[in-house]
Amino acid sequence: MKIIVTSLFVEDQDKALEFYTEKLGFVKKHDVPMGEFRWITLVSPDAQDGTELLLEPNVHPAAKEYQKKIFGDGIPATMFGVADIRTEYNRLVESGVKFTMEPTKMGEVTIAVFDDTCGNLIQIAQQEG
Repeated sequence: MKIIVTSLFVEDQDKALEFYTEKLGFVKKHDVPMGEFRWITLVSPDAQDGTELLLEPNVHPAAKEYQKKIFGDGIPATMFGVADIRTEYNRLVESGVKFTMEPTKMGEVTIAVFDDTCGNLIQIAQQEG
């Protein structure tokens, strides 16, 4: 068994698609109309057959409440791995991404957290070793 798709609730699919492709550099894999919304998945450019990130509309009241509460408590909705967190942090800051936590070493990992402008805090992490 393996993870093939993981969901991330977003307030606006178009805005999220733009942010995740243009700012973060993910690649659109699927964009299929599904009634009022779309099945939009993204993949890492270096693992295009890997796990897909689904930009899920937060239209269900429970999804909206969940997203709002974890954001308000400063809890990242998901985590992305990076090879060099300082380089990635600098690249994202230069492209206008707003961080709520600068790169911080925590044991065997260095993490940073940013606002994805779509209702989520996202953590990036570089594992040591």
